Amino acid sequence: MFSLLLMSFMADETMTKENGAIVINTTEIGKNVEGYQGPTPLKVYIKNNKVEKIEFLKSPETPKYYDRVKKFLQSKWDGLKVKEAREKEVDVITGATYSSEAVIENVRLALDYYQSHK
Repeated sequence: MFSLLLMSFMADETMTKENGAIVINTTEIGKNVEGYQGPTPLKVYIKNNKVEKIEFLKSPETPKYYDRVKKFLQSKWDGLKVKEAREKEVDVITGATYSSEAVIENVRLALDYYQSHK
C-alpha cells in the first residue's frame, strides 16, 4: 500500500514547490512542443499568483541560437500576474523563430497547467 502511495505521489513532477513558489516543469506537458532541434522544456516559478522567473532546462537546441532566445525571452513574463502573463503577446527573436515560438508555447502551457491545478 505504501509503495502504491509513494508511486502515485512521485508520478507527477509537473507541479512542485520550491522556496515558497509553485514550480511548473514543462518537460512532460510540453514534450511535443519543439523548437528547431527538439523540445524546449522550462520551469516556470509562480509566487503569489505572479510569475517570478523562467528557468530554461536542458535542450538540444543549438547553443548559439538558444542563448539568444534565453537572453531575449527569459524576463518577458517576470512580475506579471498569471492571467496577464498568459495573455501577453510576446515577439519571437529573428533567426531563432522556432525556438522562440516553442519557449512561448511552453510558458503558456505552464500557466494553463497552474490555473487548472492550483
